[in-house]
Amino acid sequence: MKRIDRRNFLKAMGVGAAVALGEYAPGAGAKEEAPKMRDGTMPNVYMTKEITPPGLSAVYDALGRKLGGRVAVKISTGEPGGHHFLSPDLIKDLVQGVKGTIIECNTAYGGRRADTASHKKAAEEHGFTAIAAVDIMDEEGSIALPFKRGKHLKEDFVGAHFVDYDACLVLSHFKGHAMGGFGGAVKNISIGIASAEGKGWIHTGGKRKSGFDGDHTVFLESMAEAAGAVMDKLGDRVVYINVMNHLSVDCDCSSNPAPPEMDDIGILGSLDPVALDKACVDLIYASDTKRSASLRERIESRNGTHTLDYAQELGLGSQGYKLVML
Repeated sequence: MKRIDRRNFLKAMGVGAAVALGEYAPGAGAKEEAPKMRDGTMPNVYMTKEITPPGLSAVYDALGRKLGGRVAVKISTGEPGGHHFLSPDLIKDLVQGVKGTIIECNTAYGGRRADTASHKKAAEEHGFTAIAAVDIMDEEGSIALPFKRGKHLKEDFVGAHFVDYDACLVLSHFKGHAMGGFGGAVKNISIGIASAEGKGWIHTGGKRKSGFDGDHTVFLESMAEAAGAVMDKLGDRVVYINVMNHLSVDCDCSSNPAPPEMDDIGILGSLDPVALDKACVDLIYASDTKRSASLRERIESRNGTHTLDYAQELGLGSQGYKLVML
């Protein structure tokens, strides 16, 4: 492993955009100093360009935190009709290596994952039940996780089975999103772990347990607060990995996602979900500007990076980081 500076990183990635990773925010220009964690250090984000089962395992191993006990593996099972979700063949070795159970919650927007029976069928069709047990965590309702620091949400509603697990591998497909601008680790532990009613709670900023008609900025901030509730519950029993392939502007929750315009980038992992998502956003901006234009527009038009700004403000993580190439 080696830490890589900006020039060598850009050379290795084959791009030439002037993006200093961990020191620039898209569209905002250079900051005086990259933000740090409370202890004054910056978290490591580990990266490989090899989007393979060994590459995925290498990133997990580099994190240095071995998950034990009953391990939940949070992925998106993908809305039927879509095809950009993480491949079971890619994740199988790691999921089985940690003896994990794949976890999901039902959707709040209809479709074929809005009820448990249909959702389990979709998971089977997409190949996930062939590699591990799949638990739709809100099959038996919700539980509340407190988040006292929230200004919109004082509690987050997650699938009731969430408490059945000792640790969590948050395995996210990084891509665009119609409302959040992008989806990565923070979204995966907020909207992703929220029960169907919890999703409505986040979307409306804690006003109702259904609907999608809340203020957009409040929604972005509520995602960060919901993520904070999950992080407070998990403590140090969690790791985060993002896979940057099939980089569509649309989420895996879409049944008809736009085709990717960008090349695949790699696999990244961190113990800090904010740093991890920021590194992925930076990589989008460090890529060929023509090919990444649609995804950059999606992020900017939805003010997607505000979720990371607010998450950092809440103390959930740092947008400064050290990129370590494997």
